[in-house]
Amino acid sequence: MDLKTKYLGLELKHPIVASPSPISQRFDGIRRLEDAGASAIVLASLFEEQIRFENESFAYFDHISSNNFAESLSFFPKMDEFVAGPDEYLELIRKASECCEVPVIPSLNATSPEGWGDYAGKMQQAGAKALELNAYYIPDFGQTSVHVEQRYVDMVKTVRASIKIPFAVKLTPYFSSMGDMAKRLTDAGADGLVLFNRLYQPDFDLDLQDVKTTLELSDSNEIRLSLLWIANLYGQLNCSLAGTTGVHRGTDAVKYLLAGADVAMTTSALLKHGTGHLLVMLAELIDWCDRHNVDSIDQIRGSMSKKHVLDPAAFDRANYVKVLQSYMPKYSTPGRFKRYEDFGL
Repeated sequence: MDLKTKYLGLELKHPIVASPSPISQRFDGIRRLEDAGASAIVLASLFEEQIRFENESFAYFDHISSNNFAESLSFFPKMDEFVAGPDEYLELIRKASECCEVPVIPSLNATSPEGWGDYAGKMQQAGAKALELNAYYIPDFGQTSVHVEQRYVDMVKTVRASIKIPFAVKLTPYFSSMGDMAKRLTDAGADGLVLFNRLYQPDFDLDLQDVKTTLELSDSNEIRLSLLWIANLYGQLNCSLAGTTGVHRGTDAVKYLLAGADVAMTTSALLKHGTGHLLVMLAELIDWCDRHNVDSIDQIRGSMSKKHVLDPAAFDRANYVKVLQSYMPKYSTPGRFKRYEDFGL
């Protein structure tokens, strides 16, 4: 069985990739991921704010922050709380690239197009064979969609002008026209798209009446939005596609491949079960392929995309209406809905 796949021009031994996590922010964690079978490893992100701080221009970030209040800076971690600053991050890239047989892909988490572009070039010089740009930006009130979209395009152009190696953009799903935005980003120079970034929305602590900023791990049910857009974009763009979010089983990876992804990226499953879970996922992937007489990954990639599926309307509004009309609550029978009295109200 041929499990090989290509992502950003890199040949990988199989399509399950370790995405950014606390595990990949240290060299020993990177080696554990490689030993567990990851076909490629995306490093924990270096943040634009760290680079700005290093360049003694952190005040500029205060000016462009999505929360334009001086006290908003108190929410950002102190620089000495990060495992690696910009210089240490470059050394991590250098060491991992020299010692690991699988591709190691640094991640740059950015919010603006200015002030950090040369650092992408430094990542390339440190030995990176590819890069992931994690574009995470929450607009201020009053900013138009045109402004926000152009900001993303400008970030891509900044990276493209700084490096020759391929790079992917990790996106949020919150664009009014995702297909058009995907095309604009690839036209601007992106070699791949990672769908989708999880925005970590705050919660409220009702007892303390304060904001909680806890991280909730994903589950397999969150795969659907990424699945939808990969299935829609497959064959429409000349770029690599990566599915992320909700990859906990080998069968989740299979779904992304069927939609048209080149790779499936996982983090939450590894944080929950340990790096050894990669072997479990790979075994499940192989088992599914074996039971369905699949000889190679290329044989199934995109076979259930909108381009190739028997019923393309399953991805469109027609199916949305059909699903809503077909659902029948368990407590009701045709022609009768529950009344308030039936619930004792």
